[in-house]
Amino acid sequence: MTDLERSTRFYGDTPGLPRASEDAGWPEFQLGENVSLYLIDPTNIGQQFEGPHTASIALRVADVEATRAELAERGVAFHGETFDTGVCHMAHFTDPDGNVFMLHRRYAPRD
Repeated sequence: MTDLERSTRFYGDTPGLPRASEDAGWPEFQLGENVSLYLIDPTNIGQQFEGPHTASIALRVADVEATRAELAERGVAFHGETFDTGVCHMAHFTDPDGNVFMLHRRYAPRD
């Protein structure tokens, strides 16, 4: 990421992810019971920002449209309309550095 403070505010305030660590230099957010999102300033480890990544990170939500509306009110710009695959709903957006995320909810039963 290019601005650690901005990204920390974004993830904490916009999608409202719970903090797993209060370490300002290495902020960590919980994405679920077994998944964490660490924010790393690559210059702290002698590297440069090489992003953004292009593969979506899916965030499972109870209601894609309701979550999309809530995030849009907080300033998140979505890319296109919510997509219905016939199995799930998806809505794509990016973080301040251009990393791609997707709100996701499967509604069809699994086989």
